[in-house]
Amino acid sequence: MVYVGIPKGQVDQEEEVLKTIQDGDSDELTIKRFTESREKPGALWHIYAAKDTEKIREFLKKVAEEQGQENPVDHDPIHDQSWYLDRSLRKRLHQEYGVQGWAIVQFLGDVVFIPAGAPHQVHNLYSCIKVAEDFVSPEHVKHCFWLTQEFRYLSHTHTNHEDKLQVKNVIYHAVKDAVGILRANESSLSRP
Repeated sequence: MVYVGIPKGQVDQEEEVLKTIQDGDSDELTIKRFTESREKPGALWHIYAAKDTEKIREFLKKVAEEQGQENPVDHDPIHDQSWYLDRSLRKRLHQEYGVQGWAIVQFLGDVVFIPAGAPHQVHNLYSCIKVAEDFVSPEHVKHCFWLTQEFRYLSHTHTNHEDKLQVKNVIYHAVKDAVGILRANESSLSRP
């Protein structure tokens, strides 16, 4: 988080932000960072384990049906980013599906890492600028590849339809570099 713009003299906005942080299930240390240390909070994140993705997807489809909304086959309630799980929906998700995430308030200067495939949502508390970078770690290549396949089933007009991570290219270049290093050191590897 490289910038948080807090309007001057709007005390009621500070109270609203505090309420949002508290309703967001933030821990006491996080709340103290805002109330006592006077740090600048920019965003409230809720991050869930990747293993809970299908449960969350099923829950969102269920809630959509209850509200009379359609669930087209070529759309996805997570990738569509059309839902924000407020306190009551997060509580219901936990009660009905046993899924509980982590609430993280990102203050000015903080970095938030989101594991591959982890469903997440963000609520900006003030005007802020965040720098985001996608990367593929060796431990999560399999999951990133699975996500890429998931995107293929979205409608062609969906913003997440394309392979933004370029996982196949990442794998190709990683293998190419590894083979190049092995070939360059082949003579030293074959000596007893």
